[in-house]
Amino acid sequence: MTTQTLEKPAKTAMNGVDVPTFLATLGVVGETPQIAQFTFRADGEWLSGTHSRTAFTGFHGAMQDMQHRRDYAVECDHPQVLCGADNGVTPVELLLAALASCITAGIGNIASIRQVKLHAVETKIEGDINLNGILGLDKSARNGFTGVRMAVSIRGDAPQEKLREIVEQSVARSAVFDVLSNGVPVSVEMAA
Repeated sequence: MTTQTLEKPAKTAMNGVDVPTFLATLGVVGETPQIAQFTFRADGEWLSGTHSRTAFTGFHGAMQDMQHRRDYAVECDHPQVLCGADNGVTPVELLLAALASCITAGIGNIASIRQVKLHAVETKIEGDINLNGILGLDKSARNGFTGVRMAVSIRGDAPQEKLREIVEQSVARSAVFDVLSNGVPVSVEMAA
């Protein structure tokens, strides 16, 4: 009797993710864990009223200072009903976008590693906030969201159960979900 060795087919790029490079990166980080230590930065600037701009000036990662391939900035404001000029989304809306983007990116990566071709991923996200806290009118009201709900719609070349597992793993590995659900120490100080 003879036995043949079955070789798994090589994983290929999929869904816009360079899977071979992703897997090689996992190997390098596994061998040199300090490569995984990153510090992200953002510099904010008040423009007028409740309008501000935040620029993303670079980051430290892979044991060196790095720059994005181009400059990025986002503007935030409050809507007119909240005494702003509506020159951008509110900061809390940006937080919702960060959560949706993080989970969506994770879905793209995880599906690609599992060699599942995606057809569509859509998210709907909303957060409830009681402005009486921010306005100082009710000390028992929380300043931030009292709840956040997100629905993910995913279609791809896999059974629904496998697609559900991809979403669940993305949530489990999401940095933004972790920060929102577990909290993180934050310090604010006056700069000279």
